[in-house]
Amino acid sequence: MTIGRDIAEHFQLSEEPQLEPRYNIAPTQVVAVVRLNAETNRRELGLVKWGLIPFWAKDPSIGSRLINARAESAAGKPAFRAAFKHRRCLVPADGFYEWKRVEKKRQPYFFGSADKKPLAFAGLWERWEGPDREVIESCTILTTDSNELLQPIHDRMPVILKVEDYDLWLDPRVKKPDALQPLLKPYPPEGMAGHPVSSKVNKAAYESPDCIKPVAADEN
Repeated sequence: MTIGRDIAEHFQLSEEPQLEPRYNIAPTQVVAVVRLNAETNRRELGLVKWGLIPFWAKDPSIGSRLINARAESAAGKPAFRAAFKHRRCLVPADGFYEWKRVEKKRQPYFFGSADKKPLAFAGLWERWEGPDREVIESCTILTTDSNELLQPIHDRMPVILKVEDYDLWLDPRVKKPDALQPLLKPYPPEGMAGHPVSSKVNKAAYESPDCIKPVAADEN
């Protein structure tokens, strides 16, 4: 899995992050994000909770329902509006899982880049402070229509940004949704690859390299 040096090189970080490989990250768990440091104007990696908690929320549990945001409408939604304008980020990953309904079962698939390089999901992050001054940083991942590769499996997919679009997405001076919307489109299918994986990934507690190992669809 993508860790440390690969992340630093791909995302042009000044420091190599100390990260353990993860193979089955579930909503509400901690994920890595790349964002722009407002003081240094340099990219840095941070760890945040997956499931965005709006700064105005009274109860942080709302984050479990805000793990994804539709790219087509996120800029206008109360939960995401401020983050879309001021707090955009990249969510590094080697790939993601989607599930296909096969009779009474759900067959998981793993999708990643065809060249095995890291991917960057378009994300939004937020800072929430509770009445007891507890601070939680959290994020959501934007989704869009599936490309031709994903369509037989699912009708939505994460927004995967091209390397040449990272700067624009992270630029704090860009606040108008119209300037960013062209980036939020399905990733070219020829740049991706996918395969069935074990149903072991259905258990959030299962964490092993064999999560992404190819299997025959009828092995589960």
